[in-house]
Amino acid sequence: MDSRTSQLDDVLNEKLEKAFHKPTSQFMLHDIAKIASEHDPIDLAYAVSRLPPSARIVVYENLPDLNAKIIFMINTGSNTRTAIFPQIDDQEIKRLLERMPPDEAAWMLDDMSDRRMKRVLEILEPRKAARIRDLYKHDRHSAGRLMTNEFFAFHMNVTIGEVAAVIRDNPGIDLTRRIFVLNDEDELVGFVPARNLIVNPPYVPIRQVMRPILHQIHADSSRDEVVDLVERYKIPALPVVDDGDRLVGVITYERVVEAMEDIADETIASIAGTAEDVSEHEPIFKRFLWRAPWLIVTLCAGLVTATALSHFKDRDWFTFVALFVPLIAGMSGNVGIQCSTILVRGMSTGELSYGSRRNAVFSELSIGVLIGVVFGVICGGFVYLLNRFDIHYMGSNPVVLGAIVSCGLLGACLMATLLGTLSPFFFARFRIDPAVASGPIVTAFNDVLSTLMYIFVAKVISSFFGV
Repeated sequence: MDSRTSQLDDVLNEKLEKAFHKPTSQFMLHDIAKIASEHDPIDLAYAVSRLPPSARIVVYENLPDLNAKIIFMINTGSNTRTAIFPQIDDQEIKRLLERMPPDEAAWMLDDMSDRRMKRVLEILEPRKAARIRDLYKHDRHSAGRLMTNEFFAFHMNVTIGEVAAVIRDNPGIDLTRRIFVLNDEDELVGFVPARNLIVNPPYVPIRQVMRPILHQIHADSSRDEVVDLVERYKIPALPVVDDGDRLVGVITYERVVEAMEDIADETIASIAGTAEDVSEHEPIFKRFLWRAPWLIVTLCAGLVTATALSHFKDRDWFTFVALFVPLIAGMSGNVGIQCSTILVRGMSTGELSYGSRRNAVFSELSIGVLIGVVFGVICGGFVYLLNRFDIHYMGSNPVVLGAIVSCGLLGACLMATLLGTLSPFFFARFRIDPAVASGPIVTAFNDVLSTLMYIFVAKVISSFFGV
């Protein structure tokens, strides 16, 4: 899709490539500095992913000010940060982290070595370092890592005027869309929308204008749970509490959108059978290495299938049966992928609950049977007619050949449906990403099993008719 942002990325990338191909470094730096000053740091953060790692530090160093560098580092990818951090000193990283929100700073730490991270945290302002450490201790894919621990929370007896004064004195805290309300035990009891702070008199206690908290989450909850809650109830700021219902952080809607993008990238990569970052431009050989391990499974499955078929090469009935193996494998493969993809999507979006799994499995199996019957009859009928009228004669009884193809396709579709339907739940049961069920592993198994099912059906029918 040629969107407006993709066009902007192409134009900006072309400018940067021309600048890096200037005859002298003086002209190159002049042009890059001009590009960096004229364009939004966010756009530059995306554009540099197409440049070699050694060129990304040049763009970073020519950004006009510290604020632009912070925006650039927040919005760029992990590979770019990994390329830039070794080229700048600890004091430079310290200046970046001090001006960042703690949740963004915690994500920066993932892209530097443990020794470097400890050095930087030691020279940071103690309070800032403590906030970053508090977030970094949580699992990368947990609610604790998504939250920010900079927010506004007040006792329920505080007035709107007092709240406004505190907000004015803390301009560095951006989270003002919801002000959270605590009781005498510091437990979370409600929130005040930002609008209520504007339309009500300053002497009114916030307990009179607060609303109840309907949804909250614990810091050790998974990223998927956060996305499910926010997506369903459209929560702009999801509170994170500890075991005592004390507020420890807030997850903003923007952070949830980023998490959804990460989940989508990981799911697409798993379905495609690759571990590569779909948003990063890497060397061809490196991308090959990301894909190759998954394809080994497919290669092995193909060899198993070929070995199995070789055992029947001397049988008379196998002469014409082998011609339809690609058709059987292609049809059954698509049927299996359709089943597993639909179920994986339902599991990832939360539409497929534990209680509805049985109905979903029964529904997919029913569809698989219907597909096998309908397309088996159609395919068998065509094969019969082609041989009956000598259009595509294969030296066998047209009725027998049509029956073999028809029943073989039905059996292969049933096998593919069963595999595609049950494999996502099998993977999920062992805490493996169910998106893998739509990748090369299950596709390879499906090719082997569906082909063997077809050969078995062909042998049974051939024996029955004495072919």
